[in-house]
Amino acid sequence: MNGPGIELTLAPELRLFAPPSRRVDRVPTATDGASSLGHVVESAGVPLTEVGRLLVDGEEVPVSYVPRAGQSVEVFGVDRPQRIPGAPLRFLLDVHLGTLARRLRLLGVDAAYDNEDPGDPALATRSAAESRVLLSRDRGLLRRREIFAGAYVYSDNPDDQLRDVLGRFAPDLAPWTRCTACNGPLLEADKDSVGDRLEHGTQRSYDVFAQCADCERVYWRGAHHSRLERIVDEALAEFGDGATV
Repeated sequence: MNGPGIELTLAPELRLFAPPSRRVDRVPTATDGASSLGHVVESAGVPLTEVGRLLVDGEEVPVSYVPRAGQSVEVFGVDRPQRIPGAPLRFLLDVHLGTLARRLRLLGVDAAYDNEDPGDPALATRSAAESRVLLSRDRGLLRRREIFAGAYVYSDNPDDQLRDVLGRFAPDLAPWTRCTACNGPLLEADKDSVGDRLEHGTQRSYDVFAQCADCERVYWRGAHHSRLERIVDEALAEFGDGATV
């Protein structure tokens, strides 16, 4: 781009996407005089999934706006909590976010995920077909036009990833209602009905069970329950209905 020049200011939370030289206020930016502001912002390295309001000389404009020479553009991040219109809130995670997927499911959040990487085109197509918010740390994937909606996951730490997604989208939480393995619904199960799936030690030691209606996996309060309970309790304390915003 070597046409009309504008000045571009990215919100602090968006500057990690840009080269170091562009992580300051009012960066001189060349345009071609025909491209939309959305294209200009993406060229600066920022996925549009992360963009909220766009102000040109103090006036809010859409991503389709074509900036003119000398204008000052401010790019803000998405408002939180972010509302996704057009479908019930549900997610699709790429292959690198397996731990996050399991933790979302633990909290009762609809989180589709495949252990094998289906590839970017398939993920984008599924996002559109099932109206799922695509979660990824791959900026290229989030720039695919066919996705229904998307969000960049800012951390590589599962605890921070979970807090980021819960804080950004404020999904309804219903812990212990989804299978962490396949995302299916969990139903109460009695010991007799699932006995053939249990080892003898488990049969003797536990009386309360749940079973996935889809994959038939059986759950009980085993050795890892205290760790999972901590994840649930912390999420409910900060993001549940009774949490203080």
